[in-house]
Amino acid sequence: MSRARRFVLLTLEGWVLPSLAGDLELVVTELVTNAVRHALGCPGTAPQESEYPVWLGLSLHSRHLVAAVTDPSPVPPRPRPVEDLGTGGRGMHLIEALSDSWSWEPAAPRGKTVWAALTLPTARSA
Repeated sequence: MSRARRFVLLTLEGWVLPSLAGDLELVVTELVTNAVRHALGCPGTAPQESEYPVWLGLSLHSRHLVAAVTDPSPVPPRPRPVEDLGTGGRGMHLIEALSDSWSWEPAAPRGKTVWAALTLPTARSA
């Protein structure tokens, strides 16, 4: 996860968007953690099947910044019920709370891409 967070920080620094660092780091950490924990453990998706089993990308648009993670599993993400004392199950809820929108789509030739969009600071005041 530290590589993903470093990628976020360096990219935001280059885009001069440091105010998004905290929220985007958490969103990306949850997206990547979900991909590693759930997608790489699925039958038929062993890491050796692909040189890069999980892919992380950030894209900057006029009003939003989008974080996307592609993994080899076709199983869609879904928020799980959160138990008061449970140690897991909060990832998709955090992504939903910190982003303006999130969704997923099938990825070719297999797998899926899960993405989350955060509004740019200048777009909020426009």
